[in-house]
Amino acid sequence: MKKLRGMSRGFTLIELLIVLAVIAALLSIVTPTAWNAVRRANAARVAATMRNIKTAVESYVYVERKDPTELNNNIQKLVDTGYLSSSPTDFNLTVVSQSWDQTGTATVTISYTGSLDLDDVQKFLPEATKSSDNKPALVFKVFKYW
Repeated sequence: MKKLRGMSRGFTLIELLIVLAVIAALLSIVTPTAWNAVRRANAARVAATMRNIKTAVESYVYVERKDPTELNNNIQKLVDTGYLSSSPTDFNLTVVSQSWDQTGTATVTISYTGSLDLDDVQKFLPEATKSSDNKPALVFKVFKYW
């Protein structure tokens, strides 16, 4: 092609608009996919943390042979005793024991206080239930064997 006098080579306005339209179309496809991936990753993290807290509570009760009501609203105690490596945020631990010494059972509830849908968590942790404030929770029993 011959170069015209006074004209420089470059993109026309139409070409730039077409490139911008293609980029916008690609972003509209990728953004919801990325958002769903983040939501699923968050749900998997919450489910894994609930499992870890459950295992830590059971280990604490069975190894230390202690009343689990000592852990009521105190996840930090599991960290201090070495059953968890760090204290997870956005989680509450509630232990209800009507008569630990007589029946030897306690009901433990681990609830997530962040904003996450229960259905997303149940995909990774089917035994998760809805807490009183409509948040994901894990309820299990601890039995005294000694």
